[in-house]
Amino acid sequence: MGAPRSDPDTHRPDLRFLRDDGHLSTGLGRFAPGALPPLLPALAGAMVTGVLLVAGIGHASGITLFAPVAALLLSGVASGHPHDGRFDWMVPPVLRGTEYLYLLALGYGSGVPGPLVFVLLTAVVLHHRDTVHRARCGTRPPGWAVRAMLGWDGRMLLVALGGALGWLPFTYGVLTGHLVVLLVWETTASWSATPVTPYEGPPRNERGGMDASTT
Repeated sequence: MGAPRSDPDTHRPDLRFLRDDGHLSTGLGRFAPGALPPLLPALAGAMVTGVLLVAGIGHASGITLFAPVAALLLSGVASGHPHDGRFDWMVPPVLRGTEYLYLLALGYGSGVPGPLVFVLLTAVVLHHRDTVHRARCGTRPPGWAVRAMLGWDGRMLLVALGGALGWLPFTYGVLTGHLVVLLVWETTASWSATPVTPYEGPPRNERGGMDASTT
């Protein structure tokens, strides 16, 4: 008998963590934990959001700004699923891409200054990159940091609320400042808490000289 094969899934990151769900999406997942496959609701919500964006959601106002968020929240019902299907790896990119498009279309369509929209998108992308990197290393940020990031649903709802109240540039500015400060603070704290291994120099032989094998 040959040596047992290692299970590749043992090193696979938990895709539910990569979804970056907020409080509302996580709460919806408790209604049907593991019962609904996650890919179809995410694709359905993304398609509806895409249609609304093409129809000109950036020029809309009032309660209509919440329509894309409500459509994408369909995927929240499946947030408690293990995400162990063959194509479930597509769910986090679908959610993230839809959030990027919503923030971009709403910001530019509503007259938010371009640099402010760019900085907000950059902060969200850096947050997602940090999440993926941590998942590969097998670590996670503190619970307070995850909650403070609001999740994709919280960020989209906050922007929609700002647009409905007529405070969209102000909302973009506040959200951008919040995310940037939080990213810098949490990253600095994580680096400071990382133990540093002291450098002892190259190995030396018995006479005190450098080992020839290292030269």
